[in-house]
Amino acid sequence: MNYEEMLRRELTLITPADEGAMARAAVYQGTLAKPPGSLGELENIYIRLCGITGTLCPGYTPCRIIVLCADNGVVKEGVSVTPRSVTAAQAVNMTRHCTGMSAMAHHFGDQVQVVDVGIADEYHCPEIVNRKIRPGTRNLGREPAMTRQETAQAVWTGMELARRAKAEGVAVLGVGEMGIGNTTTSAAVLAALTGLPVEAVTGRGGGMTDAGFLRKKQVITRALALHRPDKNDALDVLSKVGGLDLAAMCGVFLGAGRYGLPAVIDGFISVVAALCAYRLCPAVGDYLFASHLSREVGYTAAIEELGLAPWLHLGMRLGEGSGCPIAFRVLEAACAAARGMATFEGAAIDDSYLNEIRGKDCF
Repeated sequence: MNYEEMLRRELTLITPADEGAMARAAVYQGTLAKPPGSLGELENIYIRLCGITGTLCPGYTPCRIIVLCADNGVVKEGVSVTPRSVTAAQAVNMTRHCTGMSAMAHHFGDQVQVVDVGIADEYHCPEIVNRKIRPGTRNLGREPAMTRQETAQAVWTGMELARRAKAEGVAVLGVGEMGIGNTTTSAAVLAALTGLPVEAVTGRGGGMTDAGFLRKKQVITRALALHRPDKNDALDVLSKVGGLDLAAMCGVFLGAGRYGLPAVIDGFISVVAALCAYRLCPAVGDYLFASHLSREVGYTAAIEELGLAPWLHLGMRLGEGSGCPIAFRVLEAACAAARGMATFEGAAIDDSYLNEIRGKDCF
């Protein structure tokens, strides 16, 4: 199968959000019994959801967090203090609701789908969806992480997961990950796509000494010089310095656009995957929502290119998709307010007193 050809065909079918539906939603917001714009970002969220779904009553449940799990060969370069075995262990633990993300998701009743696209170590857990492309990537410090075909297959796999979610009645997607070494791959991809200095996009990930941090930046710098990824070709960048988890996450974001689903970005790894999707198809940006401001260096550069503002400032840097269960509640609040509030007419309030300030910057 030529996954890249299949992928290119699907990308042509992704359309921007429905501007007419958003215009109707904005008018409807103006009829609700409140000062204009007083619900702030919640109003914008509701309007965007209407544009995605084409209706003034967008669904917001059920929510599903798709967690893409894969190992990264670059850990052989000593870029992480966490052993590779943690990828498989935490993937299993997610199915048991005992990681940070999965504990919150279980509490709120959100679905968590854990998907193996490239875990290297063996495990036994029937609840993990097996979509393994290969057992971890190659060491990008020495050779390209993946072939272009493997990368396209991973992206296609993510799109298929989004298609399946839509078919199963999921209303909102969250995109998470588990893969030791993936802050290194994400920093490399972000540096390649943006041309920013490695120092500006590379953080300490799960924590490391000064010596380890220096080594991490040196590995990324050497890899970029060795492979010379094409910043105008996201597939090339992912193939040379990315990871299977990143590529599949990119595919989920693309699939959200293809199948008309809102998709919530988590932290640093998630936002880099979203940026890859945006570079492949800018229309996907209409379907993306930023959950929280990650503390990981580089997040801001990616989210600014996407033109999004993160809702929550909680100092989080866990990853996994941990921002998604909280963000889902924000989406729910936006819809609940729009659906439940009375209009001026329904509340028997004469709104003519607002005529003087409507459409003006009076707040």
